[in-house]
Amino acid sequence: METRLTDMETLLMHQENTIQQLNEVVREQQKMIDGLRAEVQLIKEHLQALSPSVNRLPSEEEPPPHY
Repeated sequence: METRLTDMETLLMHQENTIQQLNEVVREQQKMIDGLRAEVQLIKEHLQALSPSVNRLPSEEEPPPHY
Protein backbone atom coordinates (compact mmCIF):
# COMPACT_ATOMS: atom_id res chain seq x y z
CA MET A 1 0.00 0.00 0.00
CA GLU A 2 2.81 2.44 0.88
CA THR A 3 4.53 1.75 -2.43
CA ARG A 4 1.36 2.46 -4.39
CA LEU A 5 0.88 5.75 -2.58
CA THR A 6 4.49 6.77 -3.24
CA ASP A 7 4.13 5.80 -6.91
CA MET A 8 0.98 7.89 -7.21
CA GLU A 9 2.64 10.89 -5.57
CA THR A 10 5.61 10.56 -7.92
CA LEU A 11 3.30 10.34 -10.92
CA LEU A 12 1.39 13.40 -9.74
CA MET A 13 4.62 15.40 -9.38
CA HIS A 14 5.67 14.42 -12.91
CA GLN A 15 2.27 15.39 -14.27
CA GLU A 16 2.37 18.78 -12.53
CA ASN A 17 5.83 19.40 -13.98
CA THR A 18 4.63 18.44 -17.45
CA ILE A 19 1.62 20.74 -17.14
CA GLN A 20 3.87 23.64 -16.12
CA GLN A 21 6.16 23.01 -19.09
CA LEU A 22 3.21 22.84 -21.48
CA ASN A 23 1.77 26.02 -20.02
CA GLU A 24 5.06 27.82 -20.67
CA VAL A 25 5.08 26.58 -24.27
CA VAL A 26 1.51 27.79 -24.78
CA ARG A 27 2.36 31.23 -23.35
CA GLU A 28 5.38 31.56 -25.65
CA GLN A 29 3.32 30.47 -28.64
CA GLN A 30 0.62 33.01 -27.78
CA LYS A 31 3.24 35.76 -27.65
CA MET A 32 4.48 34.66 -31.05
CA ILE A 33 0.93 34.57 -32.47
CA ASP A 34 0.22 38.05 -31.14
CA GLY A 35 3.41 39.35 -32.74
CA LEU A 36 2.62 37.71 -36.06
CA ARG A 37 -0.91 39.11 -36.01
CA ALA A 38 0.49 42.59 -35.50
CA GLU A 39 2.93 42.10 -38.38
CA VAL A 40 0.17 40.83 -40.69
CA GLN A 41 -2.00 43.83 -39.80
CA LEU A 42 0.89 46.18 -40.58
CA ILE A 43 1.50 44.43 -43.91
CA LYS A 44 -2.21 44.68 -44.76
CA GLU A 45 -2.17 48.40 -44.05
CA HIS A 46 0.90 48.91 -46.22
CA LEU A 47 -0.60 46.91 -49.07
CA GLN A 48 -3.87 48.81 -48.89
CA ALA A 49 -1.95 52.07 -49.04
CA LEU A 50 -0.02 50.90 -52.11
CA SER A 51 -2.80 49.48 -54.25
CA PRO A 52 -6.00 51.12 -55.42
CA SER A 53 -9.13 50.11 -53.61
CA VAL A 54 -11.20 47.38 -55.21
CA ASN A 55 -14.29 49.01 -53.69
CA ARG A 56 -13.92 52.35 -55.47
CA LEU A 57 -14.29 53.16 -59.10
CA PRO A 58 -11.14 54.35 -60.88
CA SER A 59 -12.72 57.80 -61.24
CA GLU A 60 -13.10 58.00 -57.44
CA GLU A 61 -9.45 57.21 -56.80
CA GLU A 62 -7.12 60.05 -55.94
CA PRO A 63 -4.65 60.88 -58.69
CA PRO A 64 -1.01 59.95 -58.11
CA PRO A 65 1.11 62.68 -56.52
CA HIS A 66 2.96 63.51 -59.78
CA TYR A 67 -0.24 64.94 -61.37
